[in-house]
Amino acid sequence: MAKLILSMDGLALKEVVLDKERTTIGRKPHNDLVIDNLAVSGEHAVIVTILNDSFLEDLGSTNGTFVNGQQIKKHFLQNGDTIELGRYKLKYHADQIEPLVADSVRALTGANGLLSRTAALAPLPPGMTAPGAQRLPVQSLAADVTAVVRILSGPNTGRELFIRKALTTLGRPGVQVAVITRRPQGYFITHVEGTQFPLVNGRSLGAEAFPLNDHDVIELSGTRMEFVLRSAVSAPADGVATLH
Repeated sequence: MAKLILSMDGLALKEVVLDKERTTIGRKPHNDLVIDNLAVSGEHAVIVTILNDSFLEDLGSTNGTFVNGQQIKKHFLQNGDTIELGRYKLKYHADQIEPLVADSVRALTGANGLLSRTAALAPLPPGMTAPGAQRLPVQSLAADVTAVVRILSGPNTGRELFIRKALTTLGRPGVQVAVITRRPQGYFITHVEGTQFPLVNGRSLGAEAFPLNDHDVIELSGTRMEFVLRSAVSAPADGVATLH
């Protein structure tokens, strides 16, 4: 399980295990990690943990949140990252499981740099719910149904990524990242990084998981793609169509 090591001036002060979906950081006592220092806002930042991946978000703090010396609003945390809050530092240590976004598994679609990674992981926690009750995902996802993301724009138009596993990341780290998750009720897309939300059928997503329907059009990192449901027998044996 991922964890943070809190330190100041090189002295380790505390270890925080990221065993919750949301871990809040701030000066006020209701936070999960309380840092009683005037340089830290009352509600300074939050870390959202999805399976084995964690995403840091600044909550409009007065003095800002920095990662490895760069100020961020949202950031996909990677093993060894150092979060800086005033004089305090939080070292992020990830599980020694293959990171979801890794150079060795990037599939680039030309200049847009769209990457994808499918991970054989468990479904998201039940606490992550999808907004908009009027939009219904597949009520019971059959075992022989898989999803395909088909590229609609750019030099790789027509290329396809088969999604069989529990979680797939799409986007460009540091620019815009979203995850598609497979659950018993269907497939959902969630925004995790970037100042702008992805679009589904021209509609901007919110911060929560959003159910995907057959033939939805997703716009992410300057690339348009179509989400399609298919019979699993039509997918390659490894479940992934590599994009080059």
